[in-house]
Amino acid sequence: MKETEQKWSRRQFITTVTGAGTALMLTPQLSWAISKLDPATAAIVSKIIGIGIDTHNHIDVPLNTAELPGPQIDLSGEMKKSGLAAICMTFAVDYQQLKNPGDAYTRFINGLDAMDKILERNNMKRSLNLSDIKTAHKKQKPTVIQSVEGGHFLEGQLDRLNVAYGRGLRHLGLLHDHDASVPLGDVFTNPVQFNGLTSFGADVIKECNKLGILVDLSHADNTTVNAALKIATKPVLISHTGLDTQLGQNENFAKMMKPRLISKEQAKIVADAGGVIGVWTHLADTPLEYAQNIRAMVDVAGIDHVCIGTDTKLTPSYRSPNKSGENGPKPQNNQKQERPGERTNFTWKDQTEGFYYTVVDAMLKTGFTENEIIKIGGGNFLRIFDAATADH
Repeated sequence: MKETEQKWSRRQFITTVTGAGTALMLTPQLSWAISKLDPATAAIVSKIIGIGIDTHNHIDVPLNTAELPGPQIDLSGEMKKSGLAAICMTFAVDYQQLKNPGDAYTRFINGLDAMDKILERNNMKRSLNLSDIKTAHKKQKPTVIQSVEGGHFLEGQLDRLNVAYGRGLRHLGLLHDHDASVPLGDVFTNPVQFNGLTSFGADVIKECNKLGILVDLSHADNTTVNAALKIATKPVLISHTGLDTQLGQNENFAKMMKPRLISKEQAKIVADAGGVIGVWTHLADTPLEYAQNIRAMVDVAGIDHVCIGTDTKLTPSYRSPNKSGENGPKPQNNQKQERPGERTNFTWKDQTEGFYYTVVDAMLKTGFTENEIIKIGGGNFLRIFDAATADH
């Protein structure tokens, strides 16, 4: 879909979501987070905050039936601390090998059941469309958009998208690290096997467009992405990546991460098709480096085609009590120390404020304007989310 065909213009969208182009003022429980900022900066942050959205945030949950409903998680508290108004709350079912038919679907349903309980305990709801997000924003309540990373749960059965939609799924990552039992396309970290998007992958995109589910092309190689752009009738998202020119200071980590990054040429292809690209926090050792990585993406894709997609976790990692759990290997000696950069509110060493407060401060110092931060912080994502989910 071309940008001129989208239901909302950017000016109409920003005005509708934020009133006069700015977000709601801080609630008392959030104001602590900017207390250490320069007063002039804090005044600007207080206007901008409230529209921040992380388009790719992992909330770890048990996927094994015997381990449901899982531990109590203070998702609401972590969101309020972060300053984010919403997250695309995601999980994946392929961390552990999928050995038997039906395993992926069972894990998917278990994950949704666990997330239902998390939301219930935190007095939170899923936002199914732009109207829901606006309502939560007006009430100054954090909200989530349900996502899953990888279409493994489909197992070739397209009608399962209807089930997922009925359970609140509004954001589908087509691919993840491992191929699904009925493949959807080529994963960018795996050898090419399918010459891009498969016929089933194409059917999934069409059905998502029909139902009202935003399609996320993260983890897809360029051939798969380009084929998907030709099929999609709604704008697409690449929720978490970075430019392959922004490699950071750690040479070994950069080498490992480079296949997951996007080239300038490919970023422009996605932007020209009306898509939006999320910049993750990986390969940025400081908030200022992260803001500079965002600036580099904006310079290529344009201010209207960039968002925030951290690929971090707001809440603690879940570890299965089994020797090798559904969500990853159990730490040696029950060690629970998480590395810097894994948790959203502890993305950088010596970080003292919540994530979005820290990022807004760094973006202001990097030269971004208030309006640009509103677009990148949430407006661009919400524009395509509305395009994908409107009238459903």
